[in-house]
Amino acid sequence: MENKQVYRLQGLSCANCAAQFEKNVKAIETVEEAHVNFGAAKLTVVGTATLDQLEKAGAFDGIHVIPEHERKEVPHVPFWKKRANVLAFISAVFLVIGYLISFVKGEQHGLVTGMFALAIVIGGYDLFRAGLANLGRLQFDMKTLMTIAIIGAALIGEWKEGAVVVFLFAVSEALERYSMERARRSIRHLMDLAPKKALVRRGNREYEVDVDDLQVNDIIVVKPGQKIAADGVVINGASSVNEAAITGESLPVYKTVGDDVYAGTLNEEGALEVRMTKRVGDSTIVKIIHLVEEAQAERAPSQQFVDRFARYYTPAIMAIAALVAILPPLLFSEDWKTWIYRGLAVLVVGCPCALVISTPVAIVTAIGRAARLGVLIKGGVYLETLGRLQAIAFDKTGTLTKGMPEVTDIRTFHERSEEELLHLSACMEKYSQHPLAAAIVRKAKERALPLDNFDVTNFRSMTGKGITATVNGATYYVGSPALFSDHLLSQDIRDVIQALQQEGKTVVVVGDTEQVFGVIAISDQVREQVASVVQQLRAAGVTDIVMVTGDNQATANAIGKAAGITEVRAELLPEDKLHIIKEMKQQYGRIAMVGDGVNDAPALAAADVGIAMGRNGTDVALETADIVLMADDLQQLPYAIRLSRRTLRIIQQNIAVAFLLKLLALIFIVPGWLTLWMAIFADMGATLIVLFNSLRLMRV
Repeated sequence: MENKQVYRLQGLSCANCAAQFEKNVKAIETVEEAHVNFGAAKLTVVGTATLDQLEKAGAFDGIHVIPEHERKEVPHVPFWKKRANVLAFISAVFLVIGYLISFVKGEQHGLVTGMFALAIVIGGYDLFRAGLANLGRLQFDMKTLMTIAIIGAALIGEWKEGAVVVFLFAVSEALERYSMERARRSIRHLMDLAPKKALVRRGNREYEVDVDDLQVNDIIVVKPGQKIAADGVVINGASSVNEAAITGESLPVYKTVGDDVYAGTLNEEGALEVRMTKRVGDSTIVKIIHLVEEAQAERAPSQQFVDRFARYYTPAIMAIAALVAILPPLLFSEDWKTWIYRGLAVLVVGCPCALVISTPVAIVTAIGRAARLGVLIKGGVYLETLGRLQAIAFDKTGTLTKGMPEVTDIRTFHERSEEELLHLSACMEKYSQHPLAAAIVRKAKERALPLDNFDVTNFRSMTGKGITATVNGATYYVGSPALFSDHLLSQDIRDVIQALQQEGKTVVVVGDTEQVFGVIAISDQVREQVASVVQQLRAAGVTDIVMVTGDNQATANAIGKAAGITEVRAELLPEDKLHIIKEMKQQYGRIAMVGDGVNDAPALAAADVGIAMGRNGTDVALETADIVLMADDLQQLPYAIRLSRRTLRIIQQNIAVAFLLKLLALIFIVPGWLTLWMAIFADMGATLIVLFNSLRLMRV
């Protein structure tokens, strides 16, 4: 999209203010479209607008606009020094003075009225400015309702009530701002992880440069205790690197030459030289921050419901307030002042603040918390869906298994030794690109067998069967049992091969044209925590867990048994996996697919929630999946489900509290049991309960 600019916002205080700011920006003639992300405190503008124009659009709420990529350090202002809070404190001083004088002079004394009036004007200045502007535009939001109620209270002589309402409303706003800042800290924590400077080696000299000036292929020097400034590959040195910023995994990962490293991770002990492979703006940490911010902006289904409801709620409250104020005096000759007062109380207690923030503050907190622990959730809709899952399908290779085959057994015949068999096969397999060949070569290296002391010629790969080569003048074969003629595979050898295959292992046969020397069994090992994860998922209420794989049935059954998965679908093509996912969706309603994010794209896309393992294919996983487990740790999956279900419960609690407190307050207003200040206290109480209930998610 052309002419798109993104800005960060300082001072954005409430959801209603975000909506009003968005409208004001859209009203700028040169702006085609605008969107405010309240959770991440960001503004996206399509079109052209100057900073002065944007600041003017947000002046009603004291919003400061900063270009996204500008490294502008905004000084931290302590809670008690913020302008709104200072005005609230001054208002409270005049309120207390008014109360003290009223004990001596009586409530009707002019000085008492003056103190309360000053408390109203000072404490409510920003509120009245926004509320009156909205009233002039016939835009009825929370500040409009409060403005009408407070001015109405002053007009009927309830100065004390108006002053108390102004003070309590200011306190409520201050606490809401504080709570939202806490909810946004997860994003700020991620942003602060990547260093702003880097030490670069150019030629024989080292320079400290701003990270924005780094170029791909620059050599970065990272000393012990420093953070890595950009994604890259280690070209010199070795060290343990704490990758918790990316993966949520607290244990350091050993890095040496050829290993990938990520911006924002901490080099713990050794010096490293890293060659940059990505621009700073394309680094994994930047992508994560961007995706988390976008996720927090996306409206979950429950939030969409609340937003729709709120559009009708505020006009309904104003209509109810008008009826309460007018009907009793007109129909039953009741006292006008009494019922106008009660109508104003309806306006105060009917403020939609608690209802409006009931969902977004929970979503923002949960997604931010998950990101800090290595679970990237791309939107509230996926968070909610995850909490309602009934079934999960797992890919096998790289998901339930480690994705790296290992040699598990070596069986020899005709008086050959294990060392001889492994040595011969590894010297041939080092020329192959097959994953099984890599496993054999790794095993030989583990046993310190030299791979260059044989003369290997005439190497040839036979697709689907194996390889052949001439070693020291003799021709040998390494491959599947099908590579060898039946007369070479005696019944004893067949029994050994069959027993190994029933254990879920792939068998590689080694021999020549006259005899079989032995077999090597290779298996992709099940992740240690898989069985525990499956148990936790069942305990969390996931009723159906299925493994879908393209591997053979025997291997799949063995892996399924080790993982505790009873339903195994094997020998599947990608289109077969897609068909199974669609079948399960019809049967269970909501289903998740867990894969490696590379070769499971169709099934991941078809599932209600696609969950990818992030470490082995970070870029692909970030792009294709709805949820990414950044550490490739399946233990993060039960955690994500627990978090999502807790979030759903908290959202339901928030909405229930907001509705019930409003309903009770409205019922108490009619007989006159609820004063104006009690009404604002009820509204403030509902808002604070919603906020602090949502912040409990930070402890999950």
